[in-house]
Amino acid sequence: MNRPTIMNLRRAWLIWIFCLFCAFIAPAQESIPKLAERVDQHYNRLRSLRSDFVEIYEGAGLSRREAGELWLLKPGKMRWDYKEPRSKLFVTDNKTAYCYVPGDRQARRMPVKRFEDFRSPIRFLLGHTKLQKEFDQLTISPEKPLNPGDIVLQGVPLNMKERVNRVVLEVTLGGQIVRIWIEELDGSITDFRFSNIQEDVPVKSELFRFKVPVGVQVIDTNEGAP
Repeated sequence: MNRPTIMNLRRAWLIWIFCLFCAFIAPAQESIPKLAERVDQHYNRLRSLRSDFVEIYEGAGLSRREAGELWLLKPGKMRWDYKEPRSKLFVTDNKTAYCYVPGDRQARRMPVKRFEDFRSPIRFLLGHTKLQKEFDQLTISPEKPLNPGDIVLQGVPLNMKERVNRVVLEVTLGGQIVRIWIEELDGSITDFRFSNIQEDVPVKSELFRFKVPVGVQVIDTNEGAP
């Protein structure tokens, strides 16, 4: 094969690789509305959800890993049962949120509308979801997915701009969120990972009502969970 032919073949390969690269990159840049719509459609059809979760926090020289069980029920009900390394409860009934550590003499109570906590981005799954209206600058994230084949999005939650630099969402091809990774302005990270997800499972509203233990005082606050 003569040199011009080799050069032409090499050039053809380079052009093909470039076209292939563009074919993968361009759709990712143009498909944000479609990806967001896929997530919206997935959660808008759900009534309830149950999942195991791991919550990892790193910041201010601290590192913490907790795990437990999450329940969601529309409209607006959440229950986080922390089981490791210690038991604690965070629950909302769509109007009021409660935080309690078994054995403590006090439980915290706060109105959901005034509640600012890193579990609050989960709440957008509990109403009529519109991902692009919940997050500003929603785009493809440079972060790698934990699960090969998942899509990673990032944006800034509109109601937490004063505290949060970005939120990263790992989404399956079916539109299911399996990870929510939150970066605060000070650089600290809160990472929620979800597994063993069950959708539209039977669940009673009573699960989301906080029953005050005997001898426990309920105090009103705007602070997050303990």
